[in-house]
Amino acid sequence: MSRQSPIGTSKSDLVLRGTALTYLGLMVVLPLTALSVRAAEPGLAEFWKQLTNPFAWHALKLTFATALVMVLINAVMGTATAWVLVRYSFPGKGIMNALIDVPFAVPTVVTGLMLVALYGPTSVLGSFLGRHGWGVIYQQPGIVLALLFVSYPFVIRSVQPVLLEMDPAEEEAAATLGAGAFTTFRRVTFPTLWPAILTGTALAFSRALGEFGSVVMVAGNRPLQTKTGPMYIFGEIESGNHHGAMVVSVVLLASSLGILIVLNRMQRHGRPVHGR
Repeated sequence: MSRQSPIGTSKSDLVLRGTALTYLGLMVVLPLTALSVRAAEPGLAEFWKQLTNPFAWHALKLTFATALVMVLINAVMGTATAWVLVRYSFPGKGIMNALIDVPFAVPTVVTGLMLVALYGPTSVLGSFLGRHGWGVIYQQPGIVLALLFVSYPFVIRSVQPVLLEMDPAEEEAAATLGAGAFTTFRRVTFPTLWPAILTGTALAFSRALGEFGSVVMVAGNRPLQTKTGPMYIFGEIESGNHHGAMVVSVVLLASSLGILIVLNRMQRHGRPVHGR
């Protein structure tokens, strides 16, 4: 029997915890702290000046706007895809289930290249859309499309396990009482799925805020039009404005971290995120 410390934890447990916390500190906490300190060094006035620079401000607004559009689409389509995978059997279901995780494996630059090949101005589909005023590549819709691809699995993989564990008896009881399919989904299924949908969309939103590889291929890097926050950061680093790049980086990091902290607290404390 192992010898326990006064607080009831073995020495090996303490070593393991210490190692994990040290690794977390080295990989995540210290880099975040270093960036925040460097961004704040010149003072609040300079920080605000860099943040309200018209090019930086537009890049941030575009980043959040395109991420929000992506999240709204993925919340609906991701939930629908998870529903189809769980509730229906059809030929090719296994292949479909495997393809959902492809965006996790494909390099983001390759993602952008694929989208350019399909929707670019010289492609058949891209030229057709362009002739009808629906340009995608090198336009803001191209950014949304790239974000949809790279964040595609998040909502699906969050909702799918919940659907698998759901007891169909409640839905069957609602149907027996005369509730239609839509009413059953709205009153019975959706409240159960809502926390998982929220988790998936929060992760997708945080992922979208920092997306660079695919976006840089499809956006065209036009200031005040298609230049997102990560692209602005890269451009400012290349031009020597390191502080401007750090300021925008801190805003994006703080936004992502804030979303994840709120989500984690909701899950840890078991708060009813679906309003019941």
